[in-house]
Amino acid sequence: MLRVGNLQRSIDFYTGVLGMQVLRTSENPEYKYSLAFLGFDGGNPGQAEIELTYNWGVESYELGSAYGHIALGVPDAYAACEKIKAAGGNVTREAGPVKGGTTVIAFVTDPDGYKIELIQKAEQAAGVGLG
Repeated sequence: MLRVGNLQRSIDFYTGVLGMQVLRTSENPEYKYSLAFLGFDGGNPGQAEIELTYNWGVESYELGSAYGHIALGVPDAYAACEKIKAAGGNVTREAGPVKGGTTVIAFVTDPDGYKIELIQKAEQAAGVGLG
């Protein structure tokens, strides 16, 4: 789960830039929060989901030192970076081999500053939106 400062802005990033689908949303007026669940290929159980939580009236969060990043497997990290940039996304580390290894990775940052690592896989399940 990621806490976000603007739910629609984050939904737009995860769907329009990363190619995820909104799987379901909910509102809880009593406790003043909204949820959106996003994923690829219909989500669970075949694919993981990301839960975005918007606490009404909270526009930003400190990310803290414990959070690292979300990692997504992609068939081609170079092509994914081009697609992300074309959609207006922020690529913060271009695709290339990881330091000291051969695995190709890249990093992007979402509108709230969360880092997302793209890991190029030799074989990737069909349907991941960044391919």
